[in-house]
Amino acid sequence: MRINFKNLTVQVLLAIVVGILIGQFFPSFGVQLKVLGDIFVKLIKMIIAPIVFFTIVIGFANMGDMKKIGRIGGKALIYFEVITTFAMAIGIAIMYLVKPGAGMDISNVGKNAADVAKYAKQAAETPHGFVDFVVSVIPDSVVGALAKGDMLPVLFFSVLFGLAMAGMGDKAKPVTAFFEKMNEIFFRLVGIIMRISPFAAGGAMAYTIGKFGIGSLFSLGKMMGSVYITMFLFVVIVLGAVAKIYGFSIFNLLKYIKEEILLVLGTSSSESALPRLMQRLEKYGCSKSVVGLVVPTGYSFNLDGTSIYLSMAALFIAQAYGIELSWIQILTVLGVLMLTSKGAAGVTGSGFITLAATLAAVPGNVIPIEGMAILLGVDRFMSEARAITNLIGNSVATVVIAKSEKQFGIEEPTAEAEASGLFSGESGKLAGASEA
Repeated sequence: MRINFKNLTVQVLLAIVVGILIGQFFPSFGVQLKVLGDIFVKLIKMIIAPIVFFTIVIGFANMGDMKKIGRIGGKALIYFEVITTFAMAIGIAIMYLVKPGAGMDISNVGKNAADVAKYAKQAAETPHGFVDFVVSVIPDSVVGALAKGDMLPVLFFSVLFGLAMAGMGDKAKPVTAFFEKMNEIFFRLVGIIMRISPFAAGGAMAYTIGKFGIGSLFSLGKMMGSVYITMFLFVVIVLGAVAKIYGFSIFNLLKYIKEEILLVLGTSSSESALPRLMQRLEKYGCSKSVVGLVVPTGYSFNLDGTSIYLSMAALFIAQAYGIELSWIQILTVLGVLMLTSKGAAGVTGSGFITLAATLAAVPGNVIPIEGMAILLGVDRFMSEARAITNLIGNSVATVVIAKSEKQFGIEEPTAEAEASGLFSGESGKLAGASEA
């Protein structure tokens, strides 16, 4: 079988392998290559805000029906809350079944106190109360929100702007046409940036292995194994069942977004694939309006992987310290997580900051925040798992909402979809993705 080295999937996969080898045999050089991943993520973050703005506004303007917009938004938020709560519950159940933290040696926790203090300080500086959360959604200025790239304020302004345009009807068509051209330019820019994604994936992986060593993959292996298995089961069983109910195959969808999954694997950031994912889901069959509303919102409210990790990490620390939590305390942790997990950024390290905020917010400091030091060595590796799960969860959510709103379907198969094996026969229907 001939390997096509021009294929982005092949390039990213090879880059990850090379990155692992560099990190293992030339660790000092591997650590220096972190800059490649940082540059790529910054380039992507540079264009996320305008892409989200244009996509949402265009979608709302073309949809026109204000009731439909409200229905889609409401349906998406309900779906997000149900699925993320279910994800956290699964994480807690697995922790009580496997108990990876039981009997853990915590004698070296004090050595990483300074690192834990850094995350605790960042968590303390981030508002996590309900009122603070609501206030933080409203930007101080439109320009400031777009400049900072804060997802929730950008979403808030985009939705208001889109609603205003939708209410204007035909009068807004010239502005809509202009925005469509601007959106096309930004997606062309995404294509240019994606050309360096293999270097970013390889550099980020070289840094991870060079910094922490392959050995860190095996230490705390029981916890890592529990997290990976839980997320795998969540994707295959829970999201697979949701996909089946709505008449499409989770495996076909995973095959279609494999390049985005590999990119997230290399960079440990789900944000790195956001613009490209929106494009791919439109080609998969979801309407632009649904993609524009559900995907960006999901990056703040539908973090399945982060929810699973946070619930498991909190209980892991409790188990390591030999703390038996009552059901009331477990439900309290779950309730706090339902708030703190919302709005977490899709970049490496954000999950750790959110974990610090969660532990600090639980009444009585039931779970010692300094226990986070136990997870410092392997958090980077688990961040890849949660970022990939977040990506897949948002992809499934978008297809589900699109199909439930009857805004799913492709009249003619695209070349990319055909190449991915998503079409069967001559009907032009997606294999495993027909209407329920």
